[in-house]
Amino acid sequence: MTRTFARCFAVSALAFGVAQAFAADLKIGFISSLSGPVAALGIPYEKGIRAAIAEHPVIAGHKVELIVLDDASDPTTAGRNARKLVVDDKVDVLIGTSGVPGAMAIAAVARELNTPLISPTPVTLAPADAAWTVTVSQPFPLMVAAVVDSMKKAGVKTVGYIGFSDALGDLSYDSLLKATGPAGIKVVANERYGRSDSSVAGQILKIVSQHPDAVFAGNSGTPGALPYLALAERGYKGRIYGTHGLINADFVRVGGASIEGLEVPSGPVLVADQLPDSNPIKKVSMAFRAAYEKTNNGVVPTDAFSAYTYDAYLLLADAAARAKGEPGTAQYRTALRDAIVSTKELVGTHGVYNFKAGGDGYGSDKRAVVIIKMEKGQWKLVP
Repeated sequence: MTRTFARCFAVSALAFGVAQAFAADLKIGFISSLSGPVAALGIPYEKGIRAAIAEHPVIAGHKVELIVLDDASDPTTAGRNARKLVVDDKVDVLIGTSGVPGAMAIAAVARELNTPLISPTPVTLAPADAAWTVTVSQPFPLMVAAVVDSMKKAGVKTVGYIGFSDALGDLSYDSLLKATGPAGIKVVANERYGRSDSSVAGQILKIVSQHPDAVFAGNSGTPGALPYLALAERGYKGRIYGTHGLINADFVRVGGASIEGLEVPSGPVLVADQLPDSNPIKKVSMAFRAAYEKTNNGVVPTDAFSAYTYDAYLLLADAAARAKGEPGTAQYRTALRDAIVSTKELVGTHGVYNFKAGGDGYGSDKRAVVIIKMEKGQWKLVP
């Protein structure tokens, strides 16, 4: 038995045990964008964690209580929700939210109130600020580097950039610059737009005027379709690329024919059935699919986001099996945090997680990345 398979089985044996008598409930404060511009990501996030809890309602002998709050895609509301969950509801752990600005706001509260946060969204923090936060999302530099590698193999020499005018857009652009330089690819444009904007015609006109070999968009969710629609309207024939924030059914519906040929990075879960049986991620990913279908009336997951919160729950369960103390206390929150950041070789749907105290909060490596391509409305694995 391989180490990763053994680790996976150990989680099942230790974390998802029979409830112990009189054990206190373990409270999860879950924040997601169930309305507003980021809802296309936030709704799958909620479906994923509900599937995980339905499959394993007891972890480490503690019945799980889930408290869900909608941040309406607003970072200020996300931070306020986090404070309420910790101060008023006495949650043991926070999970959320759907957008980078909101996740950053929650991370600030988690640090202030000494409560562990497992973010399904990439959160880049200085080590001093990341003591209470980890993320199960892949770091953007890792994902964007895989895209740039695909560009290089395709012979791309110049690329135009368009992204959100917020933290996600900055993170995407910085990651693109970091990867394109060593690859010998020149970034010839840096255009931005708001998540609620209805047109990017002006920005796309500027990009197309540079005649780039490719266009890379640093965005997410349904608003992420806007640049590709505008590129198609302008008759752009170059290659198109994007981030893993675009993998959801609503984006595919809105993008339609304009996203044919789009290449994006993804966690392995989306193409789990195309992975070899020797890959330990395949087993966990197929278990996730079964749990999701069971709790969603037979509907199969078509997004990457619901699997992130499923992984967040796996991480919590594994840590809870090692944390000492009783939920509902400051001592337990600290013990839970310490257990989370000492996680080693935990197999999830998006990768194999390893965290360390004093790190940057990310736990993924190259095993967490594949490149997929849109072909006739379906995401296909790029060999």
